[in-house]
Amino acid sequence: MGFESLWMFDLMGTVFPVFFVMILGIIILSAGKEILGWKRNRTEPVLTVSSRIASRRMYIQQRQLDDSSPATTTLYYLTFEVESGDRLEFKVNGEQYGMCSEGDSGRLTFQGTRYIGFERDHRPHSMGTGGMVSG
Repeated sequence: MGFESLWMFDLMGTVFPVFFVMILGIIILSAGKEILGWKRNRTEPVLTVSSRIASRRMYIQQRQLDDSSPATTTLYYLTFEVESGDRLEFKVNGEQYGMCSEGDSGRLTFQGTRYIGFERDHRPHSMGTGGMVSG
């Protein structure tokens, strides 16, 4: 029992707890940030403004859970341009993403950074020469 064994006890006694406290702190800060964002959104007014969908994007995350099955998560985002020229990006679900196209205009409803909905302007659709056939 010499210097080597004392060094090992020192490593486990000081370095390990420091890493544990750092990881725990990161988790607590992340949770706190989410809670503060939620509270801030709740205090913001619900706004409905005229806007146009400027862009759409997807972000695909893939993780390997075990040897046989990867887990894939897809996040969907819509960017709206309001009358002032400002752009706002919101995370939406897949159904909302699929119902929207770039260039659609309508009324965007949101509260702070929380997307509530988008109601498209109704445009008359014209039927081309290959339209309905009466019989």
